[in-house]
Formats: sequence, structure tokens, C-alpha cells
Amino acid sequence: MSRIGKKPISVPSGVRVTIDPQSRTVSVEGPKGKLSMTHRPEVAVTWDEGENRIICSVPPDSMRVGQIRAYWGLTRSLISNMITGVTTGYVKKLEIIGVGWTAKLQGTRLQLNVGYCQPRMMDVPKEVELVVESNSITISGADKQAVGQFAARIRKNRPPEPYNGKGIKYSDEIILRKQGKVFGS
Repeated sequence: MSRIGKKPISVPSGVRVTIDPQSRTVSVEGPKGKLSMTHRPEVAVTWDEGENRIICSVPPDSMRVGQIRAYWGLTRSLISNMITGVTTGYVKKLEIIGVGWTAKLQGTRLQLNVGYCQPRMMDVPKEVELVVESNSITISGADKQAVGQFAARIRKNRPPEPYNGKGIKYSDEIILRKQGKVFGS
């Protein structure tokens, strides 16, 4: 049995869930937006209106197949993430550390000046909201994957280096510093 997959997903008030068994589509709509996904055919997703929850299940004879158990837990986690996204949303914060390194928001594009001869320009996806304040970037949105992916793409432009600590890092990330060369004894 999948320990994650067998847990029911409670749906808070104010969130509307639509499950279409024919197309295997689960749609969730809440105060922060609307998300939908198509789940695997091995997993059955049902709506329990009496207790206001979603239940994911697989046929009993397929419990021994590890891949199907993995799909079961994955489907449950993705639906749970969608419900969390439309109710509270997801936020990633990045910090730019370096002398003269800045970020600017120009319409729907992010301009990063992080030590290269040309500024790096990035298109901001529609699914995320971006706030740039001095040397910090806040990415928020209802889709966990879109928020995390865009934050990783920004960080990839100049990952933090261990000697001086310069670079783009997550606000809660800890950079293990290395000692530089020591001359003489």
C-alpha cells in the first residue's frame, strides 16, 4: 500500500472541485486561481461529498506493482498541492548577493545584472507573479511547479559560489563557505 496515496485529501470550504472520470481530469478552483491536471489511468480519483474530501485508489490486485503504487502516491500529492495552491499559494524568495548586481522588472521581462557583460533577460511566465525589491526577488503563484521552476531558472543564471558567497540564492539557503588559499605558514 502507498502510505501517501491512501490518505484522503480534505477540501476546505471555498474550493470547488470537478472530477471528470471519462477524461481523467481533476479541476480545482479557489480564491487564488484555477488549476487542473490529468491523472494516470491506473489511479481512480473519487469525490466524497458527504465528508468533503477526495479519495485516490487503485485496484486491489495491482497493490504489488511498485510503479502503480508510485503513481497512486504521486496523484494524491499533485491534487493536494493543487488544493494548497488555490487556497494559500506558493512563494519562493531569492536574494542577489554581489556588489553592483541588481534585478529589474521591465513589463513581463526580468533583467538580471549579475556580473556578465550583457544583462540576462528572462520572460516571466503567466502563472507566476514577480516582485523585485532592491536585491530580493519574490516569486508567488498557485502552481507549485511553475513557481519552483522559474525560481530555479533565475538561480541558474549565477548560482552562489562557496568562496565569497556571491550569486543568486534562496533566502533560506545556507551556503557552506570554503577557506581560500593560505600563503605562508
